[in-house]
Amino acid sequence: MVIDSSFWLNLAVALGIGLLIGAERERNRGEPGDQSIAGIRTFTIASLVGAISMMLNIWLLVTSLFCVTIFAATASFIKRDKTAGLTSEVTLVFTVILGGLAMSAPALAASLAVSAAILLAAKDPIHIFVRGVVTKDEMIDFLILAAATLIVLPLVPNEPIGPFDAINPHNLWLIVILIMLIGALGHLALRLLGQRIGLPLVGLVSGFVSSIATVGAMGERARQTPSLMASSVAGATLSSLSTILLMATLLAAIHLPTLHTLAPSLIFGGLTIGIYGLIVTLSSFHESALEVIKPSRSFSVKTALMLAGMIALVLVASAGLKSWFGQAGLVLATGLAGLADVHAATISVASLEAAGKISAESATIPILVAFSINSASKVVMAMASGGRQFSSQVALGLILQVSATWFGWWIF
Repeated sequence: MVIDSSFWLNLAVALGIGLLIGAERERNRGEPGDQSIAGIRTFTIASLVGAISMMLNIWLLVTSLFCVTIFAATASFIKRDKTAGLTSEVTLVFTVILGGLAMSAPALAASLAVSAAILLAAKDPIHIFVRGVVTKDEMIDFLILAAATLIVLPLVPNEPIGPFDAINPHNLWLIVILIMLIGALGHLALRLLGQRIGLPLVGLVSGFVSSIATVGAMGERARQTPSLMASSVAGATLSSLSTILLMATLLAAIHLPTLHTLAPSLIFGGLTIGIYGLIVTLSSFHESALEVIKPSRSFSVKTALMLAGMIALVLVASAGLKSWFGQAGLVLATGLAGLADVHAATISVASLEAAGKISAESATIPILVAFSINSASKVVMAMASGGRQFSSQVALGLILQVSATWFGWWIF
């Protein structure tokens, strides 16, 4: 057996893992009512046992794990304390595994040890958060979101299907996840920051991902809690400011001359919606702060599926018209694409200009048409999700924004 410098380094990592976890368990043993089976010495030796066993033979490591598990189970049985948990026993077995892992992947073993120590030390805050802060409905919503992301999404086909190959199920399911995530973020921000700041901030950030989805999520929030109408309108409005900022960023990355041509329109439109959003946000400060907001579901799965279905219908209609009219209908095609996503239309037209197929002047109109139609689709989304009062306020801001955008093009 050849022992080099890396062996001593890995062994030192295993020693550090045992000392780290053992120190936390030793400190925990000093608390009233705690009956931990092991302290700093036991955990350190357990980690070294795992390291030496791994170095000699993998089966020796398996045997060591089996023996430590039997010892931990016996000690737990002897305590005969029905109120005590199994955290120390499981952690002791885990420490042996980390000691063995340190001999082959010391960085991974060290990071896992630090994570375990943090979880052990944060026992009280975690228990308080799970038992006293998070409601049962919120936990169910979190599990639904996790299942939709980690289980369903990998199984959904990532290829065009349906009429005209217009629908990508993977991308459509991402929209469903996004709508649920925006609703969850809005719910979390509402609890942490309050109704005055939480929803407008979430709307501004979420707008960089999908303004239409943000409008739908904010509309659902306004429908569920009418007292948050102004805050929800502010979040939906500020998401349109994010649309302008993202368009400018995309144009700067794809073709800078297109950005120069559209700069006046984007500046006028951004300033207008920004001012309107600020006014609505300030008006939300006058909402009754004394009203107690009862905990509600973080998001509505039904609403997310309904909005994704609307987007799918728009995509099929757009692809059909483009197939029938051909490339000659550039304005019509980009306008229809803007029903679902203005950024896709912007990228397409800017790419054509970058390739020299159209001039800068010819690119301006299709992009502005796509932007205008996309704003109209936001109004429809607002009506479908939030009702008349919500959609009227959102529509006013979007009308002002679109008018200012075309005014900037007309002036310059």
